[in-house]
Amino acid sequence: MTHFAIQPPEPTTLAVAGTAAVFPVGRVVCIGRNYAWSAGEPKPADMPAWFMKPANAVVPAQGTLPYPPQTQDFCHEIELVVAIGQGGRDIDPAQVEAQHIWGYAAGLDLTRRDLQQQAKRAGGPWEPAKAFDHSAPCTPLVPATSIGHPHRGAIWLAVNGAQRQRADLADLLWPVPELVAMLSRSVALLPGDLIFTGTPAGVGPLRPGDRVTGGITGIGDFSMTVTSEPT
Repeated sequence: MTHFAIQPPEPTTLAVAGTAAVFPVGRVVCIGRNYAWSAGEPKPADMPAWFMKPANAVVPAQGTLPYPPQTQDFCHEIELVVAIGQGGRDIDPAQVEAQHIWGYAAGLDLTRRDLQQQAKRAGGPWEPAKAFDHSAPCTPLVPATSIGHPHRGAIWLAVNGAQRQRADLADLLWPVPELVAMLSRSVALLPGDLIFTGTPAGVGPLRPGDRVTGGITGIGDFSMTVTSEPT
């Protein structure tokens, strides 16, 4: 038996839609942009930038959403989330869906935008802007065995009933199989990894009291209310 020096924290898990099962969360990898934010924007020649959040940033996308400390520009980014069931390195894109993806969710890559801009100007890391508590709300995972692998479907977000972000999964500049394969050339993917696949145009600020709704057709919807105090 392993003797821990301190009591280990409880593992982070994500609910599986329609069951009592939970999915164990490992790493959280987030892809930058990956949708055209202006008309005629071409597909980039190289893989988009990516960064990571801690597993415990993942929380259920329901109830309240605490406004984080040390920011005056708290922003939403709606994204398709891919859950890895079988890991690997140098994965063939043609094998990604058949062998490596366990399921899908709708998630929010929440951002302290002012801290991100400071980091960009200073050439510093993005963790203060991206890796804070409650920064990755997700809907319950839907297994690929139930819904297949969605290549199209509306992805949207509204604040207080006013639509801010709307696109189609078919608009991803780098489709999911290519993204997963490219990531696996940089790091070996592991079972339990979550990949946030990028956000459409229309990201914007949230304020205490705002009601945030959104979702992805066939995958999941959410509704959360921004609270004034961190928890």
